Amino acid sequence: MSIDQAKLDEFVGRFAGDLGAVLHAATVLVGDKLGLYRAMADSRPVTAAELAERTGCDERYLREWLSAQAASGYAEYDADTGTFRLTEEQAFALSRENNPVFAPGGLQIAASTIKDVDRLAEAIRTGTGMEWGAHDPDLFAGTDRFFKPNYIANLLDSWLPALDGVVAKLESGAHVADVGCGYGSSSILLAQAYSRTRVAGSDYHAPSIEAARKAAADAGVAERCTFEVASAKDYSGRGYDLVTFFDCLHDMGDPVGAAAHVLTTLDGDGTWMIVEPNAGDRLEDNLNPVGRIFYSASTLICVPASRSQEVGLALGAQAGEARIREVVERAGFTRFRRAAETPFNLVYEARP
Repeated sequence: MSIDQAKLDEFVGRFAGDLGAVLHAATVLVGDKLGLYRAMADSRPVTAAELAERTGCDERYLREWLSAQAASGYAEYDADTGTFRLTEEQAFALSRENNPVFAPGGLQIAASTIKDVDRLAEAIRTGTGMEWGAHDPDLFAGTDRFFKPNYIANLLDSWLPALDGVVAKLESGAHVADVGCGYGSSSILLAQAYSRTRVAGSDYHAPSIEAARKAAADAGVAERCTFEVASAKDYSGRGYDLVTFFDCLHDMGDPVGAAAHVLTTLDGDGTWMIVEPNAGDRLEDNLNPVGRIFYSASTLICVPASRSQEVGLALGAQAGEARIREVVERAGFTRFRRAAETPFNLVYEARP
C-alpha cells in the first residue's frame, strides 16, 4: 500500500473527534438523567462539591463529569477559581427541554442504536427489517424529545401559515388526523393551539399510543385529542380537513399505499402536510453535517423499519423532494409543493 501520511493523519484526527463525541454522549445522557445541567442552568460558577450538594450526587464522580463537559465544550472551566459554569447558550440547549436545539433527546436516539447493533447487523447482513417496536425503548422517548422542540418552534408560527387556508380552518374548528403520531406531542400541540379543532392521532406502535393518551390527559385536551393503534394505511375516519405526517413517511414500507389512504380520508378541499428531513435529491447535495445525521439514522432506524413492513420501499430519511413528489403523485394527488423549510426539515403541501 501507498499511504499518504497527511491524509492518514487527517482521518485519525477525525476518528479521535468522533470517538470523543460518542463517549461524551453518554456523559450528556447521565447529566440529563441526574438533573446536572438543570442544576447549573443559572450559569453561575460551581465547584464539584457545590454541584454535589445541589444534586445529591457523589463529588468525585462530578469532578470527572464536569471535566468531561469542559473538555467537550459543554461547559466552561475557570482555572483560577477551579469552578465550572454553563454559558447561557449551553444552559439553553442542555437544560430546557422544549427549545428547538435541545440536545439530549437526539443523543438518546443515538444511544439506543448502539444498544441495537447486533440486531441491526443481522438485518443488514440478511436484508431483512427491524420494526420500530423492536428497538430499545430509548428510541421512542428520544424521538419525542428530539422532534417535539422542533415542532414547538416551527409548527404554529411557520409551517401551518405556509399552507393554503389551513390556519383559518383550524381556528374555526377543523378535523385533523395526525398519522404516525408517536407520543402525541404534535397532536397535543395542535389541540392546545386551536380550541375548536379535533385531532385524531394514530400510530402502529401500541406503547407510543399509551404514552400519547396519558400525555393528552395530562395536558387537559383528551376530549378533543384522541388516539388509536393503526397503521398509515388503515387509520379510521373520513372528511379530514388536514392530515399530518411528521417525519414518518420515509419510514413506511408502502408510502404510496399510505398516501392513497390519505387521499380517501381527506375532505375534497383538504390538505395533507408532509414534514420530512431536509435533503437534496442527489447524494452529493447531502454530504454535510445534517446529511451525516440523517443517513446514519436512516441506516439504523428508517430503512430497517420500512424493510420490516409490506412492500419495504425503503425511501430513506434523505429521500429528497423528487422522490416524495413521486410517491404523492402516484397515489393520485394532483397538487404538490414545498411550502416551508428549516435546516432540519422540508414541509410539503399535497392537495387532491
